[in-house]
Amino acid sequence: MNREITIVGLGAGDLNQLPMGIYRKLKEASTIFVRTMDHPVIEQLEQEGHSFSSFDYVYESYDAFEAVYKEICERLLELAEDGPMVYAVPGHPLVAESTVETLLEWEKQDRVSLHIIGGQSFLDPMFAALKIDPIDGFQLLDGTQLRREMIQIRQHVIIAQVYDSFIASEVKLTLMEKYPDDYVVFIVTAVGSEKESIQPVKLYELDRLTTLNNLTAIYVPPVKEETHLYRDFDMLRHVIAELRGPNGCPWDKAQTHVSLKKYLIEEAYEVLEAIDEMEEDHLVEELGDVFLQVLLHAQIGEDDGLFSIEDIIEGLTEKMIRRHPHVFGDATANDPDKVVTQWEDIKKQEKAGNEKEDRNSSILSSIPQGLPSLLKALKIQKKVARVGFDWGEEAPMWMKLQEEISEWFQALKEGNSEEAAKELGDVLFAFVNIARFHDIDPEEALRQTNEKFIRRFQYIEKELRGQGEKLDDQTLDTLDALWNEAKTKE
Repeated sequence: MNREITIVGLGAGDLNQLPMGIYRKLKEASTIFVRTMDHPVIEQLEQEGHSFSSFDYVYESYDAFEAVYKEICERLLELAEDGPMVYAVPGHPLVAESTVETLLEWEKQDRVSLHIIGGQSFLDPMFAALKIDPIDGFQLLDGTQLRREMIQIRQHVIIAQVYDSFIASEVKLTLMEKYPDDYVVFIVTAVGSEKESIQPVKLYELDRLTTLNNLTAIYVPPVKEETHLYRDFDMLRHVIAELRGPNGCPWDKAQTHVSLKKYLIEEAYEVLEAIDEMEEDHLVEELGDVFLQVLLHAQIGEDDGLFSIEDIIEGLTEKMIRRHPHVFGDATANDPDKVVTQWEDIKKQEKAGNEKEDRNSSILSSIPQGLPSLLKALKIQKKVARVGFDWGEEAPMWMKLQEEISEWFQALKEGNSEEAAKELGDVLFAFVNIARFHDIDPEEALRQTNEKFIRRFQYIEKELRGQGEKLDDQTLDTLDALWNEAKTKE
């Protein structure tokens, strides 16, 4: 390998800020290749009679910047075949310069030999222009690859490579997932030069300006106002910790894993109610209440020194990746049934690899004991069906139901209440089997019927109150008529 490229940083400002060593290097070079001509140093050196070969034309050939940068690097390697060359980039070569990142990777593969001469990055003049101290917490992010999870809203955030309105629009939409729409950000251009510009703008207007160019960055100040932190997970975690802390709420401090059990069940059913109502705001609220239960349990675990919310997140993330090899691995599962079968197979493998697992344990041992009875019956039947303990067709299920009903009637006829209760359980279990055959969740079906009954009966109560009548004074015929009237209102 004999390709040699000297990479020179042009700095963030004009010629007055260029170090003397770099200035001499540029003066001595017969030909200088630059990623873009859009830089004040190049403009001033051209006035001194220097010429440059630019890769600006490559930008017009591709829609994605990644392809542009790779093409520039490929052409640099071709040019370096003719001998050592100088390649100049804005700012410092090792700060937010994608072509240099690629060339460094290729150097590890022995495709090229690099010599990097640093120039001033735009960060120092950026800090000076904005009058901020990065020790307070600072992030430098790439506007072309910005993702929500990268952003720390409590820190100074500088987003580089915001070349045009398209990138600005993508940056705006990403920031609006973390900040209020009217949050004030700053468009900073050509810091450290005579053309330096700092323009405050509300976030929702970020992509409406036409002054964006190769020297533009976006500065987002750290969030200070408490209400703007309400979307921040760490803020919520802090609130829960305060509630459980020495000066917190007596009720929250008194809770244990056991005392909170009933609330998790209640909140889960309220989520189901919100889903049935198809009211998004109500659903958001109820999901928040379920999330609160998770955070309270996590905080109790942390207070006891046993586990934290990070342990919960880590375990869940690892399990989701492990149990979805058709998404994160090489397995295939093209329909929901295959996904469920694969999920169960992976669970079996996990248990088989667990030395603590009882080899004589039942396939039903993983079913939670505290489930509602109809839901538990459904899960039992699904488990055993997967190993072939299932009729597989509907007719025998109805025959079994008729058999169980006959036995229940017989127990009732004999006046044996204890046996009748057992036989009624068998009837319900048989009904669950038929429901499962038709992909009906019996727990959900009965819950909906309960809600329907409540709505209709409350209609009866409301109508009687409106007529000045008492519920206890009505005949069954009257109540039945109002019931039928309620049905027509649905």
